[in-house]
Amino acid sequence: MTTGVRCDRAGPVATITLSRPEVLNAQTPSTWIALRDFGRALPGDVRVVVVRGAGRAFSAGLDLAAAQAALPELAALEPDPAADRIAGYQEGFTWLHRPDLISVAAVQGHAIGAGFQLALACDLRILTEDAQLSMAEVQLGLVPDLAGTGRLVDLVGYARALEICATGRRLGAAEALRTGLANLVVPAAELDAAVDDLVAGLLANNRDAVVEIKALLAGAARRSPAEQLAAERAAQVRRVRDLAGLGE
Repeated sequence: MTTGVRCDRAGPVATITLSRPEVLNAQTPSTWIALRDFGRALPGDVRVVVVRGAGRAFSAGLDLAAAQAALPELAALEPDPAADRIAGYQEGFTWLHRPDLISVAAVQGHAIGAGFQLALACDLRILTEDAQLSMAEVQLGLVPDLAGTGRLVDLVGYARALEICATGRRLGAAEALRTGLANLVVPAAELDAAVDDLVAGLLANNRDAVVEIKALLAGAARRSPAEQLAAERAAQVRRVRDLAGLGE
């Protein structure tokens, strides 16, 4: 089975495109391994990664036809090897949140299940007005296991995340914007321009400063107030020394 995903690069920007529009970019284990391999091979001078889906949907989630073979195969493994296999799939998502990059999901139409989790794996999300999000794994008797649960709690809090995951209901773009799941909602015809504008803004500033800022913000919830202040001081000292030509 083809992976249904490609990676293109233009200077400091890499674009990952789910490319099975005939099935609304439904994902398979091969898709997740391809995503993992893209992350491992990404050149160090890439600063921004844009994730998008070809056609009228971002991703309809798990390819149910592929799941008919993949799930029994996973079930036949002993627990530790099964967990190791899932860990490999998770890596296809978690690298999108690494500190030296900023990732942007450009979401149109459906982002269901694994599609929603892929959007959540990104740092920022731009949605079209027709976007529909759903953590639909529960409707298959499964759980979200592609690094989506922690990201969802970080963005909307425990109670709302529980309601979203346990019901599997759909969220429209307006609710996504209101609850912090979307950074911006635009008409479908304006999605490409909105992504281009955001990417240009991200690239306009000093890369090392952006990396330090992302690390400060990403770790803030896990630090005490005193630890956060100390992290700010340390980051600023590094920046001042670097700008003065005294950095390592």
